[in-house]
Amino acid sequence: MAVTIEDLYRSYGVLADAKDDLSQHKDAYQVILDGVKGGPKEKRLAAQFIPKFFSSFPELADSAINAQLDLCEDEDVSIRRQAIKELPRFATGENILRVADILTQLLQTDDTAEFNQVTGSLIAIFKMDAKGTLGGLFSQILQGEDIVRERAIKFLSTKLKTLTEEVMTKEVEDYVFAETKKVLEDVTGEEFVLLMRVVSNLRVLQTVNGRQQLVELVVEQAFLEQALNTADPDLVDRLLQCTRQALPLFSKNVHSTRFITYFCEHVLPNLSALTSPVPELDIQLEVLKLLAEMSPYCGDMDKLEPNLSMLFTKLVEFMPLPPDEAENGENSAMEEPKLQFSYVECLLFGFHQLGKKLPDFLIEKVDAESLKDFKIRLQYFARGLQVYIRQLRVALQGKTGDALKTDENKMKVVALKITNNINVLIKDLFHNPPSFKSSVTLSWKPVQKSEAAAPKRPSGEELGPGGSTKKQISPLPRRDARQIYNPPSGKYSATIGNFTNEQRGGFRGRGRGFRGNRSRGRPY
Repeated sequence: MAVTIEDLYRSYGVLADAKDDLSQHKDAYQVILDGVKGGPKEKRLAAQFIPKFFSSFPELADSAINAQLDLCEDEDVSIRRQAIKELPRFATGENILRVADILTQLLQTDDTAEFNQVTGSLIAIFKMDAKGTLGGLFSQILQGEDIVRERAIKFLSTKLKTLTEEVMTKEVEDYVFAETKKVLEDVTGEEFVLLMRVVSNLRVLQTVNGRQQLVELVVEQAFLEQALNTADPDLVDRLLQCTRQALPLFSKNVHSTRFITYFCEHVLPNLSALTSPVPELDIQLEVLKLLAEMSPYCGDMDKLEPNLSMLFTKLVEFMPLPPDEAENGENSAMEEPKLQFSYVECLLFGFHQLGKKLPDFLIEKVDAESLKDFKIRLQYFARGLQVYIRQLRVALQGKTGDALKTDENKMKVVALKITNNINVLIKDLFHNPPSFKSSVTLSWKPVQKSEAAAPKRPSGEELGPGGSTKKQISPLPRRDARQIYNPPSGKYSATIGNFTNEQRGGFRGRGRGFRGNRSRGRPY
């Protein structure tokens, strides 16, 4: 006979009145468990009553959890949400892992309200037992269905950083790092980015040693011990994504040496042969910008001279010789060489940074004929640069506010940054001996307010009635928040490419089998 509303209330009353003698009323609790087989009203009551008395009947624990699970899978979304809301009350002792596993699987729902309820319940049991909850999440990430794995990883990437230090203790964070390394043995590109976000936010890894461990993690994924197959867009994409993830980790104490060495040995020599993972991406410029950004953090390098030579060779390729002149001294009909400012900015910046480590390179390591050729190219490029800078300044003169926000003027502002940077670096190389002392901010990186502000001291009139000024200290940007300006396309942008910090494409997908029969190899 089906359990009725009256039966459920009667059994609830018996258990509520029993107080300390609950275990003597096993039959009453069984009636409540049987309520999951009733109609919608009975199920809603059962969803509330089962967890209330769950801890008093350990011998019926499995039956109670299974009954609640039946409600979590009911066709009626309101019943499912009620059952899911109560699941944390089952998360006691050894049950925490099972409940976490169940909630993780429930993340696959497409109902927004239900998904939010699952997320809320997961957060609730996190606060009870973080390590046990993580055990359930990582179990599903490693063995669950694709949709569950995907959403569990996204949950970790968005929610872990919101938890307090009381919840995310050192032991818990160490566990997250250890389990994440297991998952990283076989990931897609999107998963790699999300998991790096997870571990990069761990407080335990915010030290120099911690950052170094994260770089080691990325190095393993980047396959830096293998030559690059430039014809494989997936392998090229993998290198780009790994480099982007490593960039925010580099500092004066955490070096980019292995990445720069790899770029110089395997990427630059084959720059023109690289296959772009995304059709609209200027792959050569993307690579050069990554190399430029890494170069200030290069440490001691075993093969400094050959790597610097490769940078020098590539720089020369992008710096044309002046067109031949006719015998009468007039320019011939040859077309003026194209000056690729964006490429040159990157290569010149990288050469300038590495050149600090071997300042006599141009004098002692480059033969006289090659050095003469290089200086001719520098002079020609510098002349074209000066003309271009004057044109840009005239075009932008007097423009402020909204006038500078048009696509064309934004493009010109970026072009002016690029050309000014190149101008400063070329002047250094014109010194005798060449100098490597100037400092510039790469054109696509945000300029700090202190750098952008005019150096002059404001007058009393400018200061206003107070007549005094306070030093403005702008907060440093987070290393993982690289705000890059993408210049629009147009007349000037043939040499001013776009750059973005977001991943493009993804690692090759993993071949998956059914649960318990997962046919998965490495992503490449």
